[in-house]
Amino acid sequence: MRNILLTISYDGTDFCGWQRQDDVTGGEAERTVQGEIEKALEKIHKQKTLVYGSGRTDSGVHALAQAANFYSPVDSMPAPNYVRALNAFLPHDVRILSAREVPQDFSARKSATSRVYRYFIATGDSTPADNMRFCWRVNNYEPNLERLNKFCECLRGEIDCASFAASGDDSISTNRYIDEAKFFFQKDRWGNDLLVFQIEANAFLWKMVRTLTGTLVNLDKSVAPLDSMQKILIAHDRKKAGVTAPPTGLFLYEIKFDGIRRHV
Repeated sequence: MRNILLTISYDGTDFCGWQRQDDVTGGEAERTVQGEIEKALEKIHKQKTLVYGSGRTDSGVHALAQAANFYSPVDSMPAPNYVRALNAFLPHDVRILSAREVPQDFSARKSATSRVYRYFIATGDSTPADNMRFCWRVNNYEPNLERLNKFCECLRGEIDCASFAASGDDSISTNRYIDEAKFFFQKDRWGNDLLVFQIEANAFLWKMVRTLTGTLVNLDKSVAPLDSMQKILIAHDRKKAGVTAPPTGLFLYEIKFDGIRRHV
């Protein structure tokens, strides 16, 4: 059995997240990215094949480069050929970008050293129709990049992120190691500025990136004192943070395997 690593892109709008959700009552399961890939692999292998993702994305969240591995029972098929084979069976909103063989003990989840997310925010007078599925439209907002990045300065190193965890998060620890958190502008293909929040960490709590995004934008809009984010962070209280930004603008942007392995 060979261990194959996939790089996957998907439009999460019409998915109930990444993770397969079997219906124990015998009804039709929710549509998920993992489920679609496993169905495609079953057509290729003629048997069930489990896929192990580097992390879970929620309903409506997208991915530019999700990572997942599976064990192939087929020895004769070169690993790169899985790109074309899988894409032939997958729906249009999931695409395999690359496939390669990795060591037997490699795990897309456990071997990952950090995850990078990007959140896209549209603040102009008008948003092109083809951006509406992939950004958060915030009206009457002129971002102050300097102030936003000042708020982000406390998001470095190992910190307790309890203030940004959704109710129901079942993580053993709310500590996470954040490598980077920053805002910048990026042009869309129409020349409009999109505000981008990028964050890299070893792992994330449930809805953490969306809550961070909503909190930071609200602090900037209200011209809050520059120590406001630090106070929210040390409160360890979700009620002190801001709104949870919608899933529309969030992308799992990159999975890194070459950094320092930290706790999850």
